[in-house]
Amino acid sequence: MKTFTLLIALMLLAAQQLKAAENLYKDYPNDITPELSNAGAYTVGVTTLSITYPEPTMTLTGQIEQRKLTLEVWYPAEAEGELAVYDNETRSGIPFSIQGSAYRDSEVAVSEAKFPVIVLSHGYTGYRTIMYYLGEHLASHGYIVAGIDHTDSTNIDVDLINAPFAGFPSTLLNRSRDQVLTLSAIIEHDKFKQASDPNNAGLIGYSMGGYGAVNTVGGCFAFSDQAVGAFTGIEDVPTIQGIKGLLNTCAGGNPDTSAVDPRWKAMMALAPWGGQHRVFSEDALNQVKVPVLYVAGDHDDVSGYEGMRWLFDSTGNKDSKLLTFINARHNIAPHPAPSAAFGNELDIGHYIEPAWRSQSMNAINEHFALALMNCHVKAQTDFCDYLNVEGNSNQAPVNGEVPTPWKGFDHRYASGLKMESKP
Repeated sequence: MKTFTLLIALMLLAAQQLKAAENLYKDYPNDITPELSNAGAYTVGVTTLSITYPEPTMTLTGQIEQRKLTLEVWYPAEAEGELAVYDNETRSGIPFSIQGSAYRDSEVAVSEAKFPVIVLSHGYTGYRTIMYYLGEHLASHGYIVAGIDHTDSTNIDVDLINAPFAGFPSTLLNRSRDQVLTLSAIIEHDKFKQASDPNNAGLIGYSMGGYGAVNTVGGCFAFSDQAVGAFTGIEDVPTIQGIKGLLNTCAGGNPDTSAVDPRWKAMMALAPWGGQHRVFSEDALNQVKVPVLYVAGDHDDVSGYEGMRWLFDSTGNKDSKLLTFINARHNIAPHPAPSAAFGNELDIGHYIEPAWRSQSMNAINEHFALALMNCHVKAQTDFCDYLNVEGNSNQAPVNGEVPTPWKGFDHRYASGLKMESKP
């Protein structure tokens, strides 16, 4: 009887979500939010695209397939229109709709300056709009932002109750490849060809998206036999050797770091997976030339804080930094939980943090993502100052004196963060 009652409740909840799109964010005064989390001057448009790999690809099991991706693309828009609604489903399959602030299929804004492309890459599992707040925010500041639905790795693709790891082999193989393909697809697309900057781009990856992003900018994979067996469930040694050969590539399936696309000018890795298992070549990480902002929770029990520290310590670019959310676990990047997720731990556990409000974390991510991209992708050096904050943000008194807040944060509203730079 309890099971039947729960099913009815979930069905009613799902029906409620279909009636109206939710607005997930509250209006806070600007003087208590990070300065660079404020919207930019551009109206934002959004469109959905489907792209296909130019050549058939091979899966880890040796099958040949024509791989396709769905993208959600935010961009500076010329005019307003109908506001976008982002439809998706929770990990247990409950549908929901989120009210966006972008205008569906508006014309791209006309500008003398070209708009750099930023690629957004979700975790396992996820969906292309799980960081839509970053897509809308960065587009309002003059970027074209492409969020990827990584095929085989979304909430819709994976049955996390009955076959939770079914999409993981594809995730291991395709994250970086998808990111590389997406950048070229946007720059060459008819809608964005005239407006996009062909030479300067940025990349943001969360969890398994961060795992892919580290590889994309030159952190070549170095899976051991043991790691391949553990993550694929395969025990046959010759098969493991073959899979290892497919996995241990660099920058989207290439043999070494020479293939890193020079258009990547900055990368933000939010809770990146893989460092705890040392699936990256330390020598290759030492040679990474792209500035990386690693963002981590110091209690992350999915990607492991020490593993993310190892990635930061091993990354060669001297402008790279590590931003830590104190007392946070793994969910530092998703938008706030839709009400459809509140019915069970599997769903709500995809979003919430025990010690943080999602909206606060989202605003901090917006602030530092814009600082990173403006500093290194657009080469606007004034924005580098927002990254050059150090130590603990709590403003704890020293000898009776209260330190000034981090640049871009108001007095008393920057607590709970720590920033570290390369020595």
